[in-house]
Amino acid sequence: MLKTLSVERFKSLVKLDLELGRINVFIGANGSGKSNLLEALGVLGAAAFGRVDDETLQRRGVRPGVPKLYKTAFPGVKGSPHILFGAEESNGASYHVTLWNPLYSPEPAWKFKTERLSDGESDVYIRSTTSVDKRNQEQGIAALKTVELTLNNPSLALINTLRSYSIYCPNTPCLRGSVPDSQSREPVGLAGGRLPEAVGELLEAGKQQQIPVEILEEVRDLIDWAKEFSAEPSTRVPLSPAAARSRYVIQFVDRFMAHDRNRLTGYDASEGALYILYCAALALHPKAPRCLAIDNVDQALNPKLASKMMRSICAWTKKVNGDRQWLVTAHNPAILDGLPIDDPDVRLFAVDRNDKGHTVVRRIKIEEAADKRPNKAWTLSRMWMNGLLGGVPNV
Repeated sequence: MLKTLSVERFKSLVKLDLELGRINVFIGANGSGKSNLLEALGVLGAAAFGRVDDETLQRRGVRPGVPKLYKTAFPGVKGSPHILFGAEESNGASYHVTLWNPLYSPEPAWKFKTERLSDGESDVYIRSTTSVDKRNQEQGIAALKTVELTLNNPSLALINTLRSYSIYCPNTPCLRGSVPDSQSREPVGLAGGRLPEAVGELLEAGKQQQIPVEILEEVRDLIDWAKEFSAEPSTRVPLSPAAARSRYVIQFVDRFMAHDRNRLTGYDASEGALYILYCAALALHPKAPRCLAIDNVDQALNPKLASKMMRSICAWTKKVNGDRQWLVTAHNPAILDGLPIDDPDVRLFAVDRNDKGHTVVRRIKIEEAADKRPNKAWTLSRMWMNGLLGGVPNV
């Protein structure tokens, strides 16, 4: 699990050193820099892959950008012309890299100026501005060095975690299967593709006792109108001729409708139900990445359901995959009421812009915040709405 994230001179992040937990929730005004934080880790993941260009960035859900916009542009910010990214694992391994691209004549790929990969006890590889091979500046050498490492080397686990990191941001057309996902993968694509297949695999994992049956029942309970859900071949379910046909579609059985007319597909069901299944796949599927981000984790959900789903995510990732780590952004205050106050590995951060426009991230200790409530009737969501936690717009 990633223990720390360091960023310098990337977009609105002038300097950031962040201590992460297992579940990390970032709240803040629109434009405060929450997505920039998620993308900084995505750029580091591309560097761990060995190349930082539009293709490797998009593969991780990072918006491609020109150097003029990637490099911090605040007046008065001095220091290195390079952008720094770094992360440390809980096992002591660390990876740091500085990247550079000319502002006014950018190249397709960013250049690696420095790299340092450590296993916690010794350096696996060091690349400096004086020793760098000028012929290979667009290639990350630490990525190549990992082929020489043993499977139990801590730095290999770190690099693999960074490589698999992606920012998920599903949209309704992809969840329904009506449009293709440009970044599809197992278990689900970044925009929602491959959801029926992932649902089928979850149910099969339940049959094989890889996932506790009671947890799959909890997923069903979150969709209160559905008696059951499944993944079915598209040729066996009622679909309009105009609907785009994928090989499989999600099918729901509505508990309230007549038994001979109670089957709905993902094309007909509410987007909230599809979104719950999407998050369940990322939390429970054996092939989901160890570290991932969801931008706007509360989208498409009723406030009470958003709170319940957040509580479930915190529990599922701990029970089924204890080393799985999430970074999420949220705008719905109800999300905060789903956070377990007594779990130190669930962390809440307020993201704001200071008087110079720099993004500032401050950890809110949930238990301490609860103790400071004006009275016990005040929830964390109410405290956020009233400006007691930070992370609110100045309007």
